[in-house]
Amino acid sequence: MANTIEVTDASFDELIKSEKPVLIDFWAEWCGPCKMIGPAVEELAGEYKDKAIVGKMDVDMHGVAPSKLGIRSIPTLMIFKNGEMVDKIVGAVPKHVLSQKLEAAL
Repeated sequence: MANTIEVTDASFDELIKSEKPVLIDFWAEWCGPCKMIGPAVEELAGEYKDKAIVGKMDVDMHGVAPSKLGIRSIPTLMIFKNGEMVDKIVGAVPKHVLSQKLEAAL
C-alpha cells in the first residue's frame, strides 16, 4: 500500500469529516475481487493525492465502522464528503467507474 492510507476503526470518524472527498475501499485479504480492484484503488490514490483521500479498511481487522455502515459484501467502496456518504460501489468495478464517481464528488 503505497499511496492509500490504512483506515482503522479509530481513525474512520475523523477521516470522513474531510472537506476533500474520501474514498474508502472496504476489503479483506481472502477476498479475490478485492485483490482485483486493489491496484486500481492504489492508482487512484496517486492520481488524486492532492484532491481526495483514498484509504483501505481491512474489515477483518476493523469491524466496527463496516458494521455501522451495514456492509455485507466486499469489496464495497464508499465516498464520503464532510462526514456524509455521497456514493457507494459494491463489487469489483473498472477503474474508470471509480474515477468518474470520485470526479463527481470533487
